[in-house]
Amino acid sequence: MLTIELPERDWFDESTSEFKIVKKSSFQIEHSLVSLSKWESKWCKPFLGKEEKTDEEVIDYVRCMTISQNVDPSVYVFIPSSKQTQIDQYINAPMTATWFSDKKTKGSREVVTAEIIYYWMISHNIPMECQKWHLNRLLTLIRVCNIKNAPEKKQNKREMLNQRAALNQARRAKHNTRG
Repeated sequence: MLTIELPERDWFDESTSEFKIVKKSSFQIEHSLVSLSKWESKWCKPFLGKEEKTDEEVIDYVRCMTISQNVDPSVYVFIPSSKQTQIDQYINAPMTATWFSDKKTKGSREVVTAEIIYYWMISHNIPMECQKWHLNRLLTLIRVCNIKNAPEKKQNKREMLNQRAALNQARRAKHNTRG
């Protein structure tokens, strides 16, 4: 969860030709599967896709992430770039100590949507409470489940021969023999 605090700000409303004041505000956001689902249901496109998002879509995602009640809708338009950078860092943070050695992994071409993530949760028996976790933490848990549930990788012939040779050499050294 991230708390965003915005200072009071005045702006000129061109439609009414008046100056208006946006009061100082503070609200909390959570980058989760719930917020992703809200955003995708409105925009009808994958949030995690490679397609660039418009300023309106980015602002709306912050609105979808908001868990505070009664936030003035006008504050989202006036989020300064420094706060937007803070929000981007929060969204991209791993939120876990788990890491992967990405040896020989191929990137999937599957478009990941909220429904796909819900499917993964159900197929791995991940409780629905986890939909409120930081999204990167939830995706890491799903990836760990995939790894732990995957069948053991079969060694190729070279790896198997190298492993046997190393074991034989260790046994010869331990028992002080030549074979």
